[in-house]
Amino acid sequence: MSDKPTILVGRKLPPAVEARLARDYNAILNTDDTLYTSEQLIELSAQVDAILPCHSEHLSADVIGKLSDRVKAIANFSVGYDHVDIEAAKARGIIVTNTPDVLSDATAETAILLMLGAARRGSEGDRMVRAQAWRDWSPSFMVGTQVTGKRFGVIGMGRVGRVTAARARGFDMDIHYYNRSRLSGDLEAGATFHDNVDSLLASADVLSIHCPATAETKGLLNAERIALLPDGAVVINTSRGGVVDDDALINALKSGKIFAVGLDVFNGEPSNIHPGYRELDNVFLLPHIGSATKETRVGMGYRALDNLDAIFAGKEPGDRVA
Repeated sequence: MSDKPTILVGRKLPPAVEARLARDYNAILNTDDTLYTSEQLIELSAQVDAILPCHSEHLSADVIGKLSDRVKAIANFSVGYDHVDIEAAKARGIIVTNTPDVLSDATAETAILLMLGAARRGSEGDRMVRAQAWRDWSPSFMVGTQVTGKRFGVIGMGRVGRVTAARARGFDMDIHYYNRSRLSGDLEAGATFHDNVDSLLASADVLSIHCPATAETKGLLNAERIALLPDGAVVINTSRGGVVDDDALINALKSGKIFAVGLDVFNGEPSNIHPGYRELDNVFLLPHIGSATKETRVGMGYRALDNLDAIFAGKEPGDRVA
């Protein structure tokens, strides 16, 4: 019987990550890549020393309360950890970690893709060409909105927000941001700080949301705040769907208050997304692929394993969130 710790892996991971898992641990791999139910997670917990979940596995207070006492850690394969009840984990003495830093570039790339796709009517044009519905050209054909030189507003100037702002500067955009605290001058890099969200919104021709999903940020972009945006603004979200009031955003898209949105995350994803988004042309939608590059997914896996290595060596993990 091996004395290596046993790790339950929530989803199928990159081959290089699974190879390292197999080398250093007794790994229960999810070769079929099927989503574990809460009941299965609870049942399997009796066999494992740690769980390595993705954001798709929801470890609620009820689930965590029923995990085996054998479970010492939850090492998330994600930077967000709103799918884990942190307080319940703390109460059980379960260490929780995440994977920051390694996905900043990939998510920033996705944010810029969403901005350009929304502003230049990317999905609408793609559908037109595929359906052989493109018939003519004229000066009024498929006119979008230009982002070069516009004001780029960031809610949440953490790692991803800062990298996205740096990419936006490549379009000569004027950076404005709201953060819980003002950044140092070198990190701010000439951006304009706003000490509240409402002030930022009035200065955001493009609004990029990068704040975590918390009780405080739930429904942050609601009808009242959308009204503060400049007419014809573009909204992009790569954080979590919960920070947006879907009905309010869809109404603003229909009225023309908002020119277009680009979304990679949704309330109720993947199967219970608000149907209103699919009915509109001025939306650019992606299926939560902000970190979906080969390099980033391997980096995330290695970061999660670095945390597990530290935990089982009796050291403090570098990315502990609980």
